[in-house]
Amino acid sequence: MFRGLMFESEAAMFQGAGIQIGAASSGGAESLMMESLAPFGVQLRNRGLEMARLYAVLYCFENEIRDLVSETLGEKEGPDWWGKIPSKIRQLAESRQKTALKDSWLEGDKSTILSFVEFGDLASIMIDKWSHFEPIVPSQHWLKTKMDELEKVRNFIAHNRMLLPSEFQRIYMNVADWNRVIGL
Repeated sequence: MFRGLMFESEAAMFQGAGIQIGAASSGGAESLMMESLAPFGVQLRNRGLEMARLYAVLYCFENEIRDLVSETLGEKEGPDWWGKIPSKIRQLAESRQKTALKDSWLEGDKSTILSFVEFGDLASIMIDKWSHFEPIVPSQHWLKTKMDELEKVRNFIAHNRMLLPSEFQRIYMNVADWNRVIGL
């Protein structure tokens, strides 16, 4: 036991100096990623990895907004809040969920109805239920502007189109702005 403690202590010193001891914790995932991308050209791989970072940011951002809508309306309207949102949005989401459930071969979360609502419609729900979101969001104009801009970028990325570096910065700025004003 004493030897184990001594080893851990010395290993920590080496790791602090930047020397790797044992298997790298992120190396396995990185190795798998590089193996998956190996058949593609270097330029295409690099562009894909740049876009993957943006996708990850927007994925997290979008799902945080979905959680904000769900939690706020659940708290303010009760468990039957879904039936109180605009019927056009509700019907489209329910139709998409029904189609997804028919595609039984495609695995993934199909139970959360709000995940079938279009990104832009999240702002419409918040505006429709403004009295619940007014204490959280500075204004309807601010909300609509941010969500419209991010929806365009989101759709661009979702259809595998490359953005310019200036657009990367705009996305990061908008998400940081949302986080500063509303919080995630």
